Parts: sequence; C-alpha cells; structure tokens
Amino acid sequence: MGLVRNTHERVVPAPAEAVGELLATLGGDGDRLWPNPAWPPMRLDRPLSAGADGGHGPIRYRVSAHDPGRRVRFTFHPESGLRGFHELVVEPLPDGRALLRHRVEAAPRGSMRLLWPLAVRPLHDAVVEDLLDNAERAFAARPPRPARWSVWVRLLRITGRPRTRPCPVPEGARLARGAFDGPHHTGAFTVEHRPGASTDPQEWADAVFRDPPRWVLALLYLREALVGLVGIERAGRSAFDTLSSRPEEVLLGTDSGHLDFRVSLLVRERSVTLTTVVRLKNRRGRMYWAVVRRLHPVVVRGMLRRAAHRLADRAWDGRCGAQGPRADGADPGHEAGPRQG
Repeated sequence: MGLVRNTHERVVPAPAEAVGELLATLGGDGDRLWPNPAWPPMRLDRPLSAGADGGHGPIRYRVSAHDPGRRVRFTFHPESGLRGFHELVVEPLPDGRALLRHRVEAAPRGSMRLLWPLAVRPLHDAVVEDLLDNAERAFAARPPRPARWSVWVRLLRITGRPRTRPCPVPEGARLARGAFDGPHHTGAFTVEHRPGASTDPQEWADAVFRDPPRWVLALLYLREALVGLVGIERAGRSAFDTLSSRPEEVLLGTDSGHLDFRVSLLVRERSVTLTTVVRLKNRRGRMYWAVVRRLHPVVVRGMLRRAAHRLADRAWDGRCGAQGPRADGADPGHEAGPRQG
C-alpha cells in the first residue's frame, strides 16, 4: 500500500477565532473537541504546543507544528505503523463561519498495511466525524444529527473495549481496606476512566453487578444451581447490595455461612478500581473459594470491562442528545464521508 490521503471537513457555524479556541483544548483535561468518552481519549504530556507527545489508544504521535488557533500537525511515532502525519486546520470563510478540516497523509508500514483498510481507516473515519460533530455541536443552535457508526465500526469497537489489568489495592480504597481484619483474600483490577464518563461509584457498581455479560449470568445461574448440593446457601440479588459509600467509593457485599465478601468500586479521574475482599469462615468456605478463585479474575475483568464500555456509550449518547445514534443502527444520522487518496 502506498501513501494514504484521507480528509474530513465541516463548516462550523462560528468565527474561526472561536473554533480556534476549541482546538486549543485538544488533548488536555478540559478537552471540548475530542469525542470523549466514546473513544479512547487523546492525551498529551503537556498543553497543546510544539513538542507535546501523546496519542490515543495504540496510535502515538507528537506535535510537530503548531499555529495556535489555526493549525496543529501531529507526526506519527514509527511504532504506530504509519509514516507521516495527521493535522487539524481552521480556515475562516467569507460569511463569517469557519471550515474545520482533518487530514491524514501517511504511508502504512508492516502490519498496518493490512490493518489500515480493514480496521484503522473505518475507526479513524468514525472518530473524526464524531470530532467534527462535537465542533458543530459546540456552536450550533440545533445540535447536528450525529454521524452514524457502521455495523463494522460497532463490531470493531466491541473488540476495542477498555482493557482491565490487575493492580495493588489503592490507598484511596478506604472502605475496602477497612472491611475486615485479616482477610484471607484481597485483589484488585482497574480499568481506564474515560473523560466524560460517569464519576458516580454507585452507577459503576450497578453497571458491573446489575448488568453483567451474558456469559457471567450463565455462570451465576450455574453457581446458584450447584451450591445447594454442598450445603452452601444461594446468594440471590441481595449479594450485591450497597453497604456503605463515600464520594469516590461504594462498598457492596454480604455475609454467608461459609464466607463473607466485600466489593469496592473506587472512581478516580483516570481509573476505576474494583477491589474484592474475602473472609473465609470454615472448611466449606475454603473448599468453595479454592474453586471460585480460579474463575474470579476472569469474571471480574469481564464485568468491569463491559461496564466501562456501556457507561462510556451511555455518556456519549447523552452528549449527542435525543437524536443519539447508537442503540439499534437505524439512527437518522449521516455516514462518515471522507475524501480518500
């Protein structure tokens, strides 16, 4: 594959100076242009300026040229598999409005030769159209009809859900740390908290435990069917009732005849951490936990990852308004329309 040229542009109902101010927030904590939280956030290691380094998801780049309020160019890192740049340009129009243009000019290398047409380009087109929607939405009297994600893009987004990873129990998880004296098991997993997603720990707890993946539900039903055979009481929905909370953290759990457990959700600016604390009571509890602990990390990671994905989509749909695009694929929005070269 040779050089790729890909251009998206939108007329924004605002002066170029106002659109330039919007552009200046890109990659920062107050970013109003990037389509958060639907997509992995753009993060830079400093305010938007020449030399700033960062990226979004696996695509890494640095700011190689910057004309404040008018133009910013990002040069791809070699490990991104693209040799070239992408840039955003603001141009004033004679009628007082502005043209916002995003352009990519790059040569794919290595595996990116295959990934670009199959996955990266459709995802790129969707991200940029959502970004342009954001720019128009910031100034339009009536919000634009959101760009429509294709079926293929929706499938690709599922495979790109936020990743979970094991981590130490955070110092800030005070409810989890104080749950038991001398617990027999303590473990934690964390997932990225995307800008714009919910900061309410109870909403995260509900998303994790009240709306788990179907395969987790199947395991829970199997558990309920089998535990009675070995003299362990069934848990029921009350197992994940809220016991206590504070602004950043909520604690759930229950006490049973064989073990007591607590689960904490701690929501921070850039991460959400789920901590599990278990206290075993007797031989049945030890036997039960010896089996369950093998599946526990897989189940927790699956539930946390799904919750992060669902809450990000919910927040993005809310940002898009009543015309929100994503539920059933029959939305009235427009398809991404880049010019390819």
